[in-house]
Order: sequence, then C-alpha cells, then structure tokens
Amino acid sequence: MPDPTDIGIDFIQLTAQPCPDLDGIGQIWAWHSFGADSLAWFLIILARYFLVAGGCWCLIRLCRPQATAPASELQSRGIRDGIRHDIRLSVLSAAVFAPAAAAVPWLQAHGITKLYVGADTNTWWYLGVSYLAVLILQDAVFYATHRLFHHPALYAAFHRGHHHSHRPTPWTSFAFDSPEALVQALFLVGVVMLIPLHLITLLAVLSTMTVWAIVNHLDLEWLPRRFPHHLLGHWVIGPAHHSLHHHRPSVHFGLYFTFWDRVFGTQHAGYSRDLRASAASS
Repeated sequence: MPDPTDIGIDFIQLTAQPCPDLDGIGQIWAWHSFGADSLAWFLIILARYFLVAGGCWCLIRLCRPQATAPASELQSRGIRDGIRHDIRLSVLSAAVFAPAAAAVPWLQAHGITKLYVGADTNTWWYLGVSYLAVLILQDAVFYATHRLFHHPALYAAFHRGHHHSHRPTPWTSFAFDSPEALVQALFLVGVVMLIPLHLITLLAVLSTMTVWAIVNHLDLEWLPRRFPHHLLGHWVIGPAHHSLHHHRPSVHFGLYFTFWDRVFGTQHAGYSRDLRASAASS
C-alpha cells in the first residue's frame, strides 16, 4: 500500500507554531493557548453529546411513549437517576477527551501526526481502506481493553460507572469512568500519530463512533418489537447484541463487530438463535 505522504499529499498546516524555546511569557502563552483550546473542545464535545444523545432520547420519548412510561414510580425514579448519573459521567469524559483533542494540533504543528488534507484521484481508494482499517483496529483494541476492565481488580476504577444504568439509554453512550475515557482518548491520539489519515477519514471515524455508541445503547425495551435486529447483529454489533452485555456483563465485549466475541467464546449461547427467531417473525 503506498504511503500517502509519498504521493504528493500536503499535510495539514495549522495555525499553531512550534515553540522550541518556551520560557517566561512564551511558556505562559503556550499553556494559556492549550488551556483555551482544551476548554473549547470540552464545550464542543459536550454540546455534541447533548445534541445527539438528548435528541435521540427525545425522539424515543416522542415515538415510543409507552416504552418510556414505567409501570411504577420506583422504576421511573430509577431511570431518572440513571440518566443523571450518565450525564455526570459523560461530562467527566468530555473533560478527559478535550485535552487529547487539543493536543492533536500541537502534535500536528510539530510534524508528529500523519493527518493530511487533499488527495489525488489515484489515492481515493485509500480513504475507504484507512477508514475500515481504523475501525478494525479500534474494535480489536476495544475488545481487549473492555474485557480487561471487567477483571475484578480493575472493574471498580475503570468500568463500573458505565454499568450503573441497568437499562441503558442514549445518555449512556458517552458515560465512561475517567480512566477508561483516558485509554480511549489516547488510542485516538495514537492512531493519528501512526496511521496516515485524511481529515475527512478521521471525521468519519469519530462520527461512526458517536452513531454506533448511541444505537448500541438503545435498550431493547426502547425499540419497537419488530425492529430488524437480524439486519444489524450477525456480524456487526447492534442494540440486541450490546444490550445483552448490560444485562449479562460476562458476554459481548466488542465495539463494531461480533468477530472477537465469536473467536474467544464470549458471545451468548442463545444470541444467534434469538436472531433467527427475530428474522422469522419479521
């Protein structure tokens, strides 16, 4: 595979400039700039979360009022408490992701990342290949770390907060414990440092992460009974697959694909049978 850096593609030129001799006012300015950028990214990430997760939750309440109207006040209180907890955790996650996002322009200015803009028509195929490559790599890393975080020695610090809500909602999609959020943020920074990615490809990966997280955290009770899980469940992960993980945390650790769960035997034994039954009833 040709390296896009060798075929005449210009790297992104950002406004930030390298500061080899940071001292005095220069050092203060650099930290101020990084802090301001981090704050800006924090607000952007948080706004995206409330817009996408909140919008999806409002749509569910509008289209499925019977599903979002619990039978008892106790159940209703449990859902409200779960949503408040997920929002608090998501705000902390945004605070972790923001400095990582702010660091990318600094790394870019120092020539450390492999982001680029502009592409020759002969290299358009690489946009799709690199997009799939990042998704496959991210899925493998997520499976390994996700399963590791469920180890009793790490669970309380890394992952218990995400499982606070037994009935996940779109608000759960970004509700990570801070150490887990840090691992995910560092992975994304590592990707742009190691793999040549067009800016559009990076945005596509981030958008896929957001949409997939929202969809996967639609608990089955929020969805119509005839939702076609069989179309999104055999080889790629959908709501039916991930919802089982929240109800039975010892199974289904993947992010995008069911491949690793199949290979390592962490796919629920009755999952394929239930999918076939769903397909037969559709």
